[in-house]
Amino acid sequence: MINEMRELVDKLNKYAYEYYVQDNPTVSDKEYDKLYDRLLELEKETGEVLFDSPTKRVGGEPISAFNKHVHLEKLYSLDKTTTTDGLIAFDNKIKKSSVNPTYTVEYKFDGLTICITYKGGKFLCASTRGNGVEGEDVTAQVLTIKSFPLTIDYKGTVEVQGEAIMRLSVLDEYNKTALEPLKNARNAVAGAIRNLDPKVTAKRKLDIMFYNVNFMSEKTLNSQSECVEFLKKNGFKVHPYFKICADIDEVMSAINEIEIARKSLDILTDGAVVKVNEFATREELGFTDKFPRWAIAFKFEAEEVTTILKGVKWQVGRTGKLTPLGLLEPTELAGATVRKATLNNFGDVQRKGVKIGARVLVRRSNEVIPEILGTTEIFEHCKEVEKPTVCPYCKTELAEVGANLFCTNKRCRPRVVAKLANFASKGGMNIDGFSEKTAELLFDKFGVENFSDLYTLDKTAVRSLDGYKDAKTENLFDAIEKSKQVNFSNFIFALGIDNVGKKTARDFSKRFADINELMSADKETLLTIEDVGEIIADCVVAYFNTAENVDEINRLMDCGVNILYDKKTADGVFSGEKVVLTGTLTDFKRDQAAAIIESLGGEVQSSVSKKTTIVLAGESAGSKLDKARALGIKIIDEETFKVLIKT
Repeated sequence: MINEMRELVDKLNKYAYEYYVQDNPTVSDKEYDKLYDRLLELEKETGEVLFDSPTKRVGGEPISAFNKHVHLEKLYSLDKTTTTDGLIAFDNKIKKSSVNPTYTVEYKFDGLTICITYKGGKFLCASTRGNGVEGEDVTAQVLTIKSFPLTIDYKGTVEVQGEAIMRLSVLDEYNKTALEPLKNARNAVAGAIRNLDPKVTAKRKLDIMFYNVNFMSEKTLNSQSECVEFLKKNGFKVHPYFKICADIDEVMSAINEIEIARKSLDILTDGAVVKVNEFATREELGFTDKFPRWAIAFKFEAEEVTTILKGVKWQVGRTGKLTPLGLLEPTELAGATVRKATLNNFGDVQRKGVKIGARVLVRRSNEVIPEILGTTEIFEHCKEVEKPTVCPYCKTELAEVGANLFCTNKRCRPRVVAKLANFASKGGMNIDGFSEKTAELLFDKFGVENFSDLYTLDKTAVRSLDGYKDAKTENLFDAIEKSKQVNFSNFIFALGIDNVGKKTARDFSKRFADINELMSADKETLLTIEDVGEIIADCVVAYFNTAENVDEINRLMDCGVNILYDKKTADGVFSGEKVVLTGTLTDFKRDQAAAIIESLGGEVQSSVSKKTTIVLAGESAGSKLDKARALGIKIIDEETFKVLIKT
């Protein structure tokens, strides 16, 4: 049995390395799970668990507190610059000590620094950076991350350094089902690693990008390039972008490449790291008290600033949840003037010590809505943010659920407007040109509350509205009429079921033959669908058990809404293909093209990776097309696509 266990562990670790590190799986999830289940069975029978068994990587029991960990060698922070002048000054200092230095340029990831120690080729422990000398032991939490090995070829003692990250796509999927959505990837990582319950860490599906060997008992590395090769050879996940530059001009060129490419990455980044490549030169240059003299971080446009909070406005969303919106003294942030920033709920306001008139720290990450991270300065004149007791719009008494406040009036104006806007959105019924302003106008003038009310609007009455001349009215009614032919997944999303996003809607459309089968599905059936948990299942069952929701679906059908069900063709022309769409298509909307691909057996992806097999490129295709070319992925244009779907 031990021999079989050894064989299974080696196979599973190989498959995990291919999946999590190389992004190139060679077996299906079903095959992997079958081997994993067999290993679990053998471990129960024998009572033995091999050191590097993948079964160790699930979240264990909560710990009572973090222990301290002393690093084998000090972890320095990096000096920073935001200008080319700063880079030139850095280069000039280096040249005083070294005639012809070469530099390396890598991404600077925005997560949480993690240090992992190995002894005798085996994983020993993991820790945070802390103050550089001493960090916190987070072994139990880091063990849930699968992008690093438990055993390595190097048999001495070694300490490797990386950045724990949460991919933006993973954050998006997590938030679709989370009771408490996470605001950004950086905070999500810190909260996961510094949580005493490893099961919480495991749910966030973190990665670690490795970039440094901080300590080796037998020093055999001579350069940063050798350091990166060592990490790759021993099975650590390393980002593929790594440039060796002959001079500072090449460094600047590499930084420009990173600044352009980072916008299409699935990872939060905030700059680039420049290092002297040769370790001998590094030894000559040495360290200050805080920084190595041979490295510098080039930070991109500021994504955090402080400003004064002038007030708080409470917004009501589609579900009735009240969200506080901070009204700010205008400030420049990441190339834009920011006047508003979000807070999650009243509990968030209290936790961050936010007060009106205080100076607050605001962050903007990868073009998302700015968020108030905390309070940096409180003055005598500051006022508390009052907790509302009634809805600011309809004055209905609020319900309190955990840290959240809810308006229970389903006819509250902002709730109805948000519901209608979601229904008409591109991912829903795709009513072209319909916005929240349209929903507000129709609610105020004609009392439009239900989805079906859109299909019974009086054209003459709409034409009488200010700004609605013949052309605009015709366009609106044409779009409403066109929306009656709707894909099943779009229809599910349009209903606005709590916690059912676009991905879950697509999963439902693939699992159920029609809307009636979905409506009659019980909780147990829903839970058999991958990524559907208790919360989503309860929301779906509750939605379809509500008579007024069922009545509304029937009214939509009576109004002529026709749901287009997927024709699932397993052996279609795109069978087994993983397809990314980019650019503008002439004869298809992107959702239509995606539906066609899926109906012909393909899987549509949102971003290009090594797993992608085809990129459908329309006009003005950008970074996704460039990445596809770099990876050697098959690229087709719209004309080729038309030919393929007709064959």
